[in-house]
Amino acid sequence: MGTLAAIWKKSDSMAAVGSEFLESDPYALRELPNDKVFFYSKKIDNQRLVRQADPRAADECWSAVGAGALLLMLGVSVVVPHVALVRTGYQLEAAKAERQTLLDQRRALEVREAALLSPSRLNDIAKEQNLTAPVSGQVFHLDGQMAPQQGNLASNQMPAVPGR
Repeated sequence: MGTLAAIWKKSDSMAAVGSEFLESDPYALRELPNDKVFFYSKKIDNQRLVRQADPRAADECWSAVGAGALLLMLGVSVVVPHVALVRTGYQLEAAKAERQTLLDQRRALEVREAALLSPSRLNDIAKEQNLTAPVSGQVFHLDGQMAPQQGNLASNQMPAVPGR
């Protein structure tokens, strides 16, 4: 609480302050506004007070909680589909980018395979390793119509073991 030490009329205060002010010191500053206002504080002890319970307060509280929950559910039901739509859009764009990357890799592998299987390259490798065309007795055709006395060609041949 604030109190004013003195209340003057405007004309009285200006005349009194103005004449003193000019006569005493021409370089002195005027008083600040509300300079004579004093504030006092009083300690109030409310420990002995007991609040009475309001019977309607619990109902109001639960209705506020219910309204808040309803607004939250409404907000979530609006926001969740939008977030799912945006997320699905990002996933779709990522899948498109991955598809394009895989197609580029596939084209690169097909070009590399064609280069590796080209007849001119295979002939060059055969010349480097001194490979020749097979003679007539070296070729066996496995078409499934073998003579019964030959049996299974793979099981009849002995594996080559070094040192024997």
